Amino acid sequence: IEAGDGTTSVVVMAGGLLNSCHQLLNRGIHPNQVSDAFSLACKKATEVMRDISIPIDFNDRDTLIKCTTTSLSSKVVSQNSGILAPMAVDAVMKVADPADDNVDLNNIRVVRKLGGTVDDTEMVEGLVFTQKASKTAGGPTRIQKAKIAVIQFQLSPPKTDIENTVVISDYQQMDRVLKEERNYIANLCKKIAQTKCNVILLQKSILRDAITDLGLHFLSKLKIMLVRDVERDEIEFVCKTLGCVPIASPDGLREDKLGSADLVEEVPTSDGKIVKISGCPKPMKTVSILCRGSNKLVLEENERSLHDALCVVRSLFKKRYMIPGGSCPEMEVSHQLMEYSRTLSGVESYCVRAYAEALEIIPATLAENAGLNPINIVTELRIRHAKGEKHAGINVRKGAISDMMQENVVQPLLVSTSALELATECVRMILKIDGVVPTL
Repeated sequence: IEAGDGTTSVVVMAGGLLNSCHQLLNRGIHPNQVSDAFSLACKKATEVMRDISIPIDFNDRDTLIKCTTTSLSSKVVSQNSGILAPMAVDAVMKVADPADDNVDLNNIRVVRKLGGTVDDTEMVEGLVFTQKASKTAGGPTRIQKAKIAVIQFQLSPPKTDIENTVVISDYQQMDRVLKEERNYIANLCKKIAQTKCNVILLQKSILRDAITDLGLHFLSKLKIMLVRDVERDEIEFVCKTLGCVPIASPDGLREDKLGSADLVEEVPTSDGKIVKISGCPKPMKTVSILCRGSNKLVLEENERSLHDALCVVRSLFKKRYMIPGGSCPEMEVSHQLMEYSRTLSGVESYCVRAYAEALEIIPATLAENAGLNPINIVTELRIRHAKGEKHAGINVRKGAISDMMQENVVQPLLVSTSALELATECVRMILKIDGVVPTL
């Protein structure tokens, strides 16, 4: 199952497990025995995590925001989690289908626009295009009660299929060519106007110019707004939002293929202009998020953090359980596996104990990153969990051990179990390698 978050945990955990494997192999234990014991330990670990998990109601917005805030706390944009976390929760709740047990994140389109700050990031119930409306010929920039056509053909003179040269020897021939071009584009624009279309979303063309200055002139005369250079991979999302069908050729221009919206307008921002389409037909199961950042690095980090936040909410939708954070589940699993290893015998017991010890790398790494003493913190955590404090974890802000549920540090069960399973699978796969043949 795809969780979409906890990538760092997988890498750290896999590193700790590989280190344990190295020690076990050095003591003469066969890789197959280690692999089988790790598989057993992983199954037991997921059971322990399920036992300490708490069921949630997906309609409880505050709980979802708490889980999302925990995910964002380790990111560069953590100080903006008060804005991004509710936005991610609202976006997923908007597109989620109660009858299904999964959320298609392709229905949430994150659009990047350089400029402004992370606080300027906003959710739009409709569409956002980072390019401005083409108005070099004086075309409109605001249309109410829009009839929108998504056009995939070019509003420019056709070219020959093969490379050849047309030689024009006198001015009469030149005038004839220009007249034919003018008539061709004028006819296309008239066909579009006959469908009562007043907004065109024109797909980016790689063959030739998508539209010429003459085409812009005719569209402005017909009071048709144009947004050009729409990417090919955005067409499906645009059509799903507007309830329209992409038009691939002039012969396919019909009124029933058009989409509709209450308002299409060009909006000024701190760094250029954007086009917003709002008031799309119901039921609308898509959402756009306009992602802002003062520079390229912050913008990319904001987009990545938003994606992780969306994945966290989706994980809670898939498996509606949450567990405490702050390395609490890993420490509880480590403690329970230590107890479990005493019920086993032989090599299996030894390997499960090594697996349990390896999981302590998570609290140790967290303590180290927070500037705390890892040995003291892990030792105290071990004592607390041995006393039965299942929700004890590392409070990074206070630099001490706290009850994670009281501190509202919670995360989805799916993220933790997926991280554990993926790390174990990776290590078991590496253990199956008998030898490496060097190649020149």
